[in-house]
Amino acid sequence: MGPSILIVDDEKGARFGMRRALEKDGYIVHEADSGPQALEEIKVRCPGLVFLDINMPGMDGLEALKRIRELVRLRRIPLVVVVTAHGSEKIAVEAMKKGAYDYIAKPFEIEELRIIAKNALEKLALEDENERLRFQLDRLDSMGEILGKSEVMKDVFARIEKVSATDVTVLIHGESGSGKELVAREIHKRSKRAQGPQVVMNCAAVPETLIESELFGHERGAFTGATDRRIGKFELAHGGTIFLDEVGDMSISTQSKLLRVLEEQKFERLGGTDTLKVDVRVVSATNKNLQEEIKVGRFREDLYYRLKVVEIELPALRDRREDIPLLVHHFLELFSRKHKKKGINISKEVMRAMVCYDWPGNVRQLANLIESAVVLAEDSTIVLEALPEELRGSQPSTASALEIEYSLPFKEAKKRLVETFEREFISRSLEAHKGNVTRAAETLGMHRQGLQQKIRELQLRRKEESK
Repeated sequence: MGPSILIVDDEKGARFGMRRALEKDGYIVHEADSGPQALEEIKVRCPGLVFLDINMPGMDGLEALKRIRELVRLRRIPLVVVVTAHGSEKIAVEAMKKGAYDYIAKPFEIEELRIIAKNALEKLALEDENERLRFQLDRLDSMGEILGKSEVMKDVFARIEKVSATDVTVLIHGESGSGKELVAREIHKRSKRAQGPQVVMNCAAVPETLIESELFGHERGAFTGATDRRIGKFELAHGGTIFLDEVGDMSISTQSKLLRVLEEQKFERLGGTDTLKVDVRVVSATNKNLQEEIKVGRFREDLYYRLKVVEIELPALRDRREDIPLLVHHFLELFSRKHKKKGINISKEVMRAMVCYDWPGNVRQLANLIESAVVLAEDSTIVLEALPEELRGSQPSTASALEIEYSLPFKEAKKRLVETFEREFISRSLEAHKGNVTRAAETLGMHRQGLQQKIRELQLRRKEESK
């Protein structure tokens, strides 16, 4: 069951209209007619999202917002969207400075309400997924929330370290579920803007007709339903970083306006004449091939080069298989603690299947599968039969070499597992190229000198030279 929504408003009619619209989208909705009642509801129901009216008798919305954040300081803080009256823009901005996620002004369009709820709960879901990855264990190399010890991930860590100290635009490439937002968050956290806001905008989640309003804001009367001025994401990100996720889904028209912001740090709200200047760093991400999009006329070439002063290629999980056994153990420990199940382990056959599987959903899919397996486990060991059918079939004969010695200490077992994987992987590449180290290195994505060093470490030289 997903997180619920709490509507807090002293007007019964207002609550009814909002509830009816949100329940049609499948959300579980609760109500409160005052600030004190809202606090009690939050204690009992722990909603993920709260729509909080500012103008209420007794405890007003700002005071209720303060109490909510104090009440749940040691627990997950619900996202709060303040509901303001017409002309209360300053109050809404004050509320957001005090921790509100967003605001919506009465009277509002039902579609605007639904989009805000959808975006808020998607953000909450993503934070929950990221929380699963947020643990401190010495046995993995990591950078903040990003985990891995493979060479490709070490290259990602090094690039993040270098780019964070600058103010250049960064374009992150990667498949869905590979952790693009984690990289953007780490860049912001390590930058000189770390004390400023980080604003996230998913360009694929907002209808084309509303995306410019979301980015740049709008003035009252700018379009049908624009009953009040709205501050856009760029204004909210002033002094900090804006992360434009799925930037490849942005329309050509919006791309033109974004290009101007990148070049001049200036823009106008929709329907406005005043030119606004902001100081914002732009980090963007996409799972599309933007060069192909440029060829077919769906993406501006000049914008592409402005966004990609530095590019970071986030590898798919199948391209860093040596990290899979380590990540599996991380998630096993994490979800065993979360669901209060002690000593949950996996069989050798399960580990083989996981290493061989291609993981189209990447780390997110791996985490979800491990959590499901832990929750449903009837014994202390997760067996192959407990996996989805597509994973059970992902065991080529080469996987037989990957065996975990559970009787050994963790570090020794990990060392042997990684060494076995490296030997098997490199040997087969050398065999495929008839011992040609240069060609094998190109296929493996390694430097020739690095591969030669690995051959010496794994004592493969004699075997290859004898062929």
